[in-house]
This record gives sequence, structure tokens and C-alpha cells, in this order.
Amino acid sequence: MKYFISVVECNSFTEAAEQCYISQSAISQQIRSLEKELGVELIHRENRRFTLTPAGEYFYEQSKGILNEVEDILRETFRIGKDKEMELKIGYLRCYSGQELHQAVAEFSRLYPEVSIHIVNGTHEELYDLLRFGGADLVLTDQRRAFSDKYANFQLLKCSCYAELSVRSPLAEQESVTMEELKRQACILISSREQQNIEEDYYKNTLGFGGRFLFAENLEEGRLMVAGNRGFLPVERVGTLPPCGTGVKRLPVMEQGQQLKRNYCLFWVKENASYYIEEFAEILRKLLKE
Repeated sequence: MKYFISVVECNSFTEAAEQCYISQSAISQQIRSLEKELGVELIHRENRRFTLTPAGEYFYEQSKGILNEVEDILRETFRIGKDKEMELKIGYLRCYSGQELHQAVAEFSRLYPEVSIHIVNGTHEELYDLLRFGGADLVLTDQRRAFSDKYANFQLLKCSCYAELSVRSPLAEQESVTMEELKRQACILISSREQQNIEEDYYKNTLGFGGRFLFAENLEEGRLMVAGNRGFLPVERVGTLPPCGTGVKRLPVMEQGQQLKRNYCLFWVKENASYYIEEFAEILRKLLKE
């Protein structure tokens, strides 16, 4: 294919031979062998001139795209071979409970067993710092800032917001719950001790949750607090949520007659973009769409 493309683009067997560092007779023989293998004429020769047959024109156009793909494969193969150990560091929100992230990790590991995956979780700000300072290659988190040109802002979906409450809560009898009604109950947030003030400020002043705030170190602890009727836990449907569990009810959170929604994305530093990061992002997005 490479020899054939050179002949066509140089419009000369002699110049193509020089470009490919072989003799003119050798490149002529290569073209004849190609035509013999295909069983069709690609080049119609007339004395010292030639023209492409319709089959030759088709083969030329298709071959250019294939050779570009081959070069990409070779570059990526070389890069993989030079890396002694490849790893992908993934961060996700502590309050995330969807099943698709686990499925994406399993599917990625099946497709790319040569890549070691490291998982870490944190609050939005903790994940942002991990991304800035190399502690994570990409993070799954909610959008709290305007998109930055420094990062790839890979939007996944607009997530519906819910409140998990104890069945003993007076609100549990309803089909949905409003932001105003939730202000009468304590709001349970998943956060490290160092990030509690930041999380409370965001949920209170940006999202509009009011009342008291309680904190849990992880999702399991937060849901146990809900089961004990200590307050409600705000959650987003980022994919398939697990069942609520005994003694807990999950209600849509409404604001001005519409269910509250939040934007969830995968973020990574553009300068650090790689084939594996983009592949994982596509796998997760596909699973969430399904």
C-alpha cells in the first residue's frame, strides 16, 4: 500500500522509488505483485505514462486512511512497550453510590489488563486538589465551577436529586419533597472533617439546603444515620442507585415544581490526556447511557 500510494502521489515510479529508498525495478515489481494478489489492474500503463483505473482510485483512497491508522497503532504500541508499568488513577465523590463506576472499572480492566488501576475518593475540593497535583488522572465529580480550558470537561449527564429519609419521618408519606420542607430536618453530608465547612457552605449557599447539618465520614455511616432518623441524606442518581435498605425511603427533591438536577462530569488535565483516560471516560459514559 505504501509503495502504491507513493507512486500515485509522485506520479512517477522513479521518484516514488527514491522516496521509498528502493530501486525503480523493485517498486514496479511490488505494484505488479499487488495487482496479481488482488486480481485486478490498478494502474493502466501507456509507454512512460500511467493512469489509475477505477479500482486503482478506490484502492488509493482507502489505503491512505488505513496507513494512517497503522501509524497510530504503531505509535501506541511503542508507547505501551516503553512503559514499564502503566497505571490509571481514578477519583470519585465520597457520596457517589451508583453501580456503573464499578462496572466501568471491571470492563476497562478486562480490555486493558496491562494497566494498573488505583481508586481514591474524596469531597469535590479534595478531588480537585488531587487532579491539580497529580494524585489522580481523572475524577468523577459534580460541577461546581465554570468549565476551565485547562481541563477536559467530559459531561456525563444531568442527575436527578433525591433525599433519603427514615420511614419514621413525617415526610416519608409523600411522593416527593420540596427544598422548603427539607429545611425542617437535619441535612447529612458525606465529608472528611477538614472539608466540612466547605461542604456545608456549598449545600447551604449554592444549592439552597437549610436547617442543621450533620456529617458522616462515608456513605454507609450516612445511611445508618438516616435509618436512625437523624436527618436526610441528599443523593444524586448518577446511574443505577442501590436499593434504599430497610427503614429508608428515597424521594425526589423538587424546586419550583421541577426535580432538582445537577451536572456530573469526568475531569482531567488536558496536558495529561492519554488514550487510556479517554477510553475509560467513554466506557463509563456508555454504561450510564444504557
